[in-house]
Amino acid sequence: EPCLVQLRLCAPSSQPPGAPRPPAPPPPPPSEPHPLSLFPLLPARGIRAPSLGAQAPEASRGARPALCLQVLCSLGGWLSLYISLCRLTKHRSYEWSCRLVTFTHGVLSIGLSAYIGFIDGPWPFTHPGSPNTPLQVHVLCLTLGYFIFDLGWCIYFQSEGALMLAHHTLSILGIIMALVLGESGTEVNAVLFGSEITNPLLQMRWFLRETGHYHSFTGDVVDFLFVALFTGVRIGVGARLLYCEMVSPKPKWFVKAGGVAMYAVSWCFMVSIWRFAWRKSIKKYHAWRSRRSEEWQRKRNGHVKTHSPRLAPDNGLG
Repeated sequence: EPCLVQLRLCAPSSQPPGAPRPPAPPPPPPSEPHPLSLFPLLPARGIRAPSLGAQAPEASRGARPALCLQVLCSLGGWLSLYISLCRLTKHRSYEWSCRLVTFTHGVLSIGLSAYIGFIDGPWPFTHPGSPNTPLQVHVLCLTLGYFIFDLGWCIYFQSEGALMLAHHTLSILGIIMALVLGESGTEVNAVLFGSEITNPLLQMRWFLRETGHYHSFTGDVVDFLFVALFTGVRIGVGARLLYCEMVSPKPKWFVKAGGVAMYAVSWCFMVSIWRFAWRKSIKKYHAWRSRRSEEWQRKRNGHVKTHSPRLAPDNGLG
């Protein structure tokens, strides 16, 4: 009876007995392996990170009020921080509090943009024009609120020239463009990293000057790091990023035009920085030559004094 039960459970074959078995289906073709990335945590070439750009137009339009709300919250946060610092440092000027806000934004934006570029992805040199990721959107909204605050402060107090106002205006327009399009947040985030990496050093230089500690070894180190980072990152790496942006077919033409404008502003800053570095280097060189000359004169005078003839001893003759 166990054999009978087993036979009943088996499905009857549709082929006659003795017929040959059909051939097995061919195995699926091997899929082409994805290229490996140089960084394990970065997406490889050809792999896109999950993004917001693939949403439907209706969903994208519905997300714009949320973006406006994030920007307004960011603006309110930076303004609240500025007001709090003004109350805490009443003996300082308004510019002191504003530069503290700028220093805070610089450190925060450097950390967030570095995490996006080096860890979260996508890599800006291989994926320009890619759809925005949620983290990119949050960082861009946070930065947009700061730039609106700082531009309003500079216009109200008339503390900056036309070049800095042009830089802030281009930054605001570039971030708005990336948020509205839902793409190109990758390269805008990279530009944010390159633009802000020297910002804390610039604020430290101002604070050292205000407190009377600028003409010291610390001031020289801050100036050297500022010039080196600006030249290497903003001009050197920025040129490579602009080249990748221009040769890629994905970014819009006006996004590329904005990148060219930002790089031109960086070169205007670079010319002023090199002039400052040259003047300071010449001044340091002349101070060093003068100091060496004084030391040589002191050594020479001391050498002559020790070998000068002694006066005749007093013999009591008058």
